[in-house]
Amino acid sequence: MFGSLAGRTRSLWRRFNRLDRLALLVFLLYGVVTVARAFRKELPGAGFVGFLFFVALAYFLFRLAGWARGRLLWGLRNRLIVAYVFIAVVPVLLLLVMAVLSAYILYWQLGAYLIYDDFQKHVEKVAAAADTVAASLATEARLVGERPSPSSSATRLAALMAATGADLPGLRIEFNTGQELLARNGGPAGNRFAGIVQSGSQLWLRAVVARSTPAGRVLVSASVRLSPELMESVAPGIGPIQVGVTRPATDEDPRNLVLTIGERRFVRVGQIATRQRVLPPKAYWLDGQINGVSKLEARLLGAAPGTEDTVPVFAFFSARPSQLNRRLFSSLGEIGGATVTILMFIGIVFLVIEVAALVTGIVLTRTITHAVADLYRATQHVQAGDLTHRVRIERKDQLGVLGESFNSMTSSISGLIEEQRERQRLENELSIAREVQAQLFPRALPSLPGVQLEAICRAARMVSGDYYDFIRLGPARLALAIADISGKGISAALLMASLQAALRSQILLEGGSTQSTAELVARLNRHLYLHTSQERYATFFCAVYDSTTRILRYTNAGHFPPLYIAGGKVTKLEEGGMVLGLFDNCSYQEGSIQVAPGSLLVAYSDGLIEPENVYGEEFGSGRLLEVTLRHREASPQALAQALMTAAEEWAGSPEQADDMTVIVARLE
Repeated sequence: MFGSLAGRTRSLWRRFNRLDRLALLVFLLYGVVTVARAFRKELPGAGFVGFLFFVALAYFLFRLAGWARGRLLWGLRNRLIVAYVFIAVVPVLLLLVMAVLSAYILYWQLGAYLIYDDFQKHVEKVAAAADTVAASLATEARLVGERPSPSSSATRLAALMAATGADLPGLRIEFNTGQELLARNGGPAGNRFAGIVQSGSQLWLRAVVARSTPAGRVLVSASVRLSPELMESVAPGIGPIQVGVTRPATDEDPRNLVLTIGERRFVRVGQIATRQRVLPPKAYWLDGQINGVSKLEARLLGAAPGTEDTVPVFAFFSARPSQLNRRLFSSLGEIGGATVTILMFIGIVFLVIEVAALVTGIVLTRTITHAVADLYRATQHVQAGDLTHRVRIERKDQLGVLGESFNSMTSSISGLIEEQRERQRLENELSIAREVQAQLFPRALPSLPGVQLEAICRAARMVSGDYYDFIRLGPARLALAIADISGKGISAALLMASLQAALRSQILLEGGSTQSTAELVARLNRHLYLHTSQERYATFFCAVYDSTTRILRYTNAGHFPPLYIAGGKVTKLEEGGMVLGLFDNCSYQEGSIQVAPGSLLVAYSDGLIEPENVYGEEFGSGRLLEVTLRHREASPQALAQALMTAAEEWAGSPEQADDMTVIVARLE
């Protein structure tokens, strides 16, 4: 067990690169530092080791993410699911989040606007009260011709207080006060102010109005303290409201209490909240809680000249979308609720469509991955050598066609393997046939006084249909032969073997060496005629040379005439007759030449003169004669090789169209 664990540990260690091992070393150092801190000992460089620990941790997390990504996305199903999530699900989720945030911000802004608007309406009510009193006093002053006293307007003030008491509880009317507010915020004419005023930690809704009369200037101030009772009447359609009161911050204020807005700094000094409002229960499951804030501005009383005389007032509120919807669609009456219901219904329909699209995508993904998984398992079978396995076809779609193509491919591969095996067997047999045929050619050129010999045979295929032979008939006599069997391949090679056996049996029989070449060829013709099919034949040339008498006797049975060159004279050896094997009882003639010293005999098959160049022109017997004359002083080996090379260069192709054979004999 321990040995297996050690082996796994070593294998895991070998998988780590240098950065992995360095990160592990950092972890070990950080562990040592942690243990030292547990014993209340601080090691030098502990802070730097901690920094390296976080770097190493980030590196390992990155490596782990790459490993997890590779494992997760290896399968096609996981890849398609992840792709579908990023293409369809993630954008929808982002849109939903954006819609929720947008709705939340919209409701927040709506609540903030309602609070701001209601505060402004209350300020306008206070300003209307001040305007009413100031107008009443100005009218009275014009009638009596003197400035009216506050006591003379007591009846009108009492009526005004009674009328506004419900909306403005605690309304207070003052005379000849508020000059400071008019001086700073009274507008271009300096005769009217309305807004929120802060005095200490208290907020007031205040209006100051100045009217000019014949008896002098009338100054009226109306104010109401922002109390919890007054807060109950602000934006009654939403939930609880809390107003935060601030003042400008000083250097002595604690930093954690300072609120910075732009370049302005403030400190919270109080709070005014509603007491009777509560957040109603949800009207539906999406009816969540909206928390927002509305920002107002208050004028500071008693601010020193040249200093900032305004502070922000924050009205925090809580509400539900159902409450805000009633205010938003209040102009529609009962139809407003139906509008919200329709919007929610459309949202639910869209959600159902998205879920259906997601389910459809998953089903299609499973269909694709199942087909790919079947193909993968099929490839595993093929890799294991099982070509009988077939992919299951369930649908007539493109994946089904792919499966059918795979099945067809494996079937074709199986057939090709069988064909390859058969071809390999035939090639092995051809190789054996080639070795056997090689034994039919002379293994060594015979040595005869005054005669130099060379022969080259290059087969177009594994075996050749050309044949040449040298047979020594005595101390001074030599028979040579060359033949070209019709056709190529195995059939031509078999006929060539039959011709070789018949020639040697005829010429080596007792008395056969003294018979004429015409009689020998006639017997070979009858042999081939009787033992081959009608369409098979062979061209044949046979000659017997006697070095004592220097006489060359020959018979040409339809073969290309060999060249006899003596000095500058060229003679074609054409005496003979019909090709072998086509007709029975053919007669042949024997030709005879008195060989001059230094003569040259060149015999060849048609494969040497029929190669064509790119223009379709044959090499031809004329060019063969030209090459022969150019190299007639060379050795038979060099001349034979020169003829082969010239024909190959003329063709310009490594592939042969026919067997090529040449015999060169120099007769000294």
